[in-house]
Parts: sequence; C-alpha cells; structure tokens
Amino acid sequence: MTELSKPSFSTEIQPADTPGALGQAAELLSQGQLVALPTETVYGLAADARSHEAVSRIFEAKGRPAGNPLIIHVDSVGMARDCVVTWPSAAAQLAKAFWPGPLSLVLPKADLIPDIVTAGGVTVAVRCPVHPVMRGVLAKCSFPLAAPSANRSTCLSPTRAEHVVDQLGGRIPLVLDGGACAVGIESTVLDLTGVTPTLLRPGSISLGQLQAILGAVESARPVTDAGPVKSPGQLARHYSPRAKLELGDVPAAAIGEASEGTHVIAREPAPPAWPSERWHQLPDNPEGFARELYDTMHRCDQHGAEIIRVQPLPDTDEWAALRDRLTRASTGK
Repeated sequence: MTELSKPSFSTEIQPADTPGALGQAAELLSQGQLVALPTETVYGLAADARSHEAVSRIFEAKGRPAGNPLIIHVDSVGMARDCVVTWPSAAAQLAKAFWPGPLSLVLPKADLIPDIVTAGGVTVAVRCPVHPVMRGVLAKCSFPLAAPSANRSTCLSPTRAEHVVDQLGGRIPLVLDGGACAVGIESTVLDLTGVTPTLLRPGSISLGQLQAILGAVESARPVTDAGPVKSPGQLARHYSPRAKLELGDVPAAAIGEASEGTHVIAREPAPPAWPSERWHQLPDNPEGFARELYDTMHRCDQHGAEIIRVQPLPDTDEWAALRDRLTRASTGK
C-alpha cells in the first residue's frame, strides 16, 4: 500500500456555486494538483488522468495500493473514445441508455492514459457523470479526470464535503462543496472486453437493467492475486467505517440491554427499549437507503460508535449493490 502522505496543505472548502469556483478547480487540476469534487455517486478525488505525476498524488493522498486502478471521468462520448482503443456497439448502446450517469465501462486502454491509472493493466474504466459540478469542471479542463472516492484507502466513501475533510484535510488543496450526493454509492462497473459483458461492481444501475439492454451479462468471479484487477471496488475490504460493522438482526438480549457503543441501521422503527439516538431508520427502498447509508455511518463514527449493526437487506437484484458494499465494509474488522 502507498504510504499515506503527511498533511501539507491548508485545505479550502469552497461552495461550488461561488463565482469562479469551477475555474479555480480547473486551474489547480491543470497544474497537476488534486481537487475533491462532488458527483452523483460519491465525492471524487480528481487529477489530470493524462499525467503520471498528478495521478501519483491520488495514490499518495489516499494511501491507496498501487494495484487498485482508478476510474476515468469524461464529459462526453468523444472524450471517452480518446481514452480507449475501441468503442464497441455495446458501449454505444449503454452510453445512450445511461450516460451521463453512474455507469463505468471497462474497455481497452489508449496510450493517452498512463499505466499508473490502470494498475499496469491494459484496460481502463470510463464514466460520464451527470453531476453539474463535475461536468462543469470537466468542461473547463477539456481533459479527462481520474477520480476515485475522496477518502483514505478502504475507508468509508464521502457523500458530503465534510466527510472529505475528515479524512483528507491537509492532504489536498481544495474541496468543492456541492452538497449531499444524490445516489450515495459508487458507480456500477461493467467490463466489455470479454466475450460476455461482466459486472465487476454492482451499483444503482442494476444487473437487470444492463441485461435489458445487452441480453447476457455475467457477474464477476471473486478477485484473486493473479494479475491486476480491472476495476476498483473488487478488493475484499472496502467502504469501511471506523467502527466495527456487523450484519444481521440485533439479538433480543441486546435490545433489552441497549448495549453502550452499538448503533443500529435498519428499515424499521426502533424498539421501545433502544435509545433513539443510536437507532438509525433509513428508507425502505434501495434508492433512499443508498442515498443515506454512508452519511449515516459517518455520523455513527462521529458519535463514537464502537459497533454499527446493519439489519439484513432483501435478497433481490435492486438491493445487490448495497449488500455488496456492506459485505466488503464488514470484512477484516
């Protein structure tokens, strides 16, 4: 793992709608610096995707393993095609259906993109985001941006500007504050380089939606140590709060005791014996649950939670991305 950089910046938080804010971000990015920007999924830590030196600052700031690749953000199909060697009909169909939006497509890498972005691999993930701040900065830059989540490696992704500062304050010069992210979890990633399209990371665009466009779509097998991974979000441990995350119902005895230090995330109201400030009821639908999940876990950490217990989610396609994130967040703690 890349060593986490020492704090060296006075990190500025700038409201994204401040006059000149997008230009300030674009100027820093053109100088090879890092800027945290909101997207519809989570906040991203952006750098010039064409520059080995600029991208290396992402790995340093996050303490990110060199073998974990990055996603490239573009403002158009034209910019995406500059980053890849081929643009198959499947990519064109998916871009027409879901771009701009939370879908990343893995395709053969063009020479424009340095190997550091792809962890030495021959493919790259590209995404055209819908968020107006990210799109505005991309338009002013006129070059693609590498932008993983703006957090420390393996830690909880940020969905608000203050989450970014909590983890990366002092390590980056600027955060543009665009408010809370509308989707709340990372993008769906689909590999189009094989015989059959393969879902590498589930997201708000579901397997069923992809199959409706393409027909057959496979789900990725578990990642091994053989060669570079094609996409972020495939490592066993990811998206983790500081508290220990546990999955499953709260035992009846624990409800009776309302054990100190335990917070609960559920889709139902708190039982009478449980302190309301430690029971977090989220919407009973995947879109609402996703939008609030990371922010809720950040608040649990801020309130000193030792354990966060998340009650079981439905075993359906629409909830698959959330089950994936929670499983990875609970690994190795």
